[in-house]
Amino acid sequence: MSDPIHVLLADDHDLVRSGLRAALRGQEDFSVIGEAGDGEEAVREAVRTRPDLVVMDVRMPRLGGIEACREIRSALPGTNVLMLTSYADEQAVMASIVAGASGFMLKGVKTAELIEAMRVVGRGGKTLDPTSSAAVIEQIRRGNVVSEEDRVAQQLSERELRILDLIADGMTNREIGEQLYLSEKTVKHHVSDILGKLGLTRRVEAAGFAIRRAAKRPPD
Repeated sequence: MSDPIHVLLADDHDLVRSGLRAALRGQEDFSVIGEAGDGEEAVREAVRTRPDLVVMDVRMPRLGGIEACREIRSALPGTNVLMLTSYADEQAVMASIVAGASGFMLKGVKTAELIEAMRVVGRGGKTLDPTSSAAVIEQIRRGNVVSEEDRVAQQLSERELRILDLIADGMTNREIGEQLYLSEKTVKHHVSDILGKLGLTRRVEAAGFAIRRAAKRPPD
């Protein structure tokens, strides 16, 4: 018999994590080696435990599940990520794939289907539930397959995008204010709004987001 799939469960709801644990109990090819209640903890625990599979909620506090997926995949290329969500969202599906997830499933699927998806992804395969597959196909049909960064950045105003770029340039709030003729307090408010819209918590994360977005733009 092959080695068990070592699993990290990441969800901000204790009941969901306990339900996943219970579902895997008795499955000899799985071993739950860690849990996390937010995105930042998921990244830390993944680096500490080096699981074969992270089962990750899309919407997580402190650091979103998609951003956490990207960080985990960057630090641990051998770790596979299966994203879970309560409802089908075509943008979340595409963003998860761009971030490096190998699977995307709805929490409402039958237990046997979820376990099989975990088995496929944990062994290095890829899977999407039928609803998510349809969403991806529709995005491709529309020609809307763009980078996750550009997709998320659509939430920002032109001024917020400009401030985001200046953050990436390493400017302080005061320096940004001088550049855009805004008060430091106004800039601080904009930065807070930007972090909220991007699902980030730290300024350095916003800078990283802007740098990745710029790197993926086609040359002029």
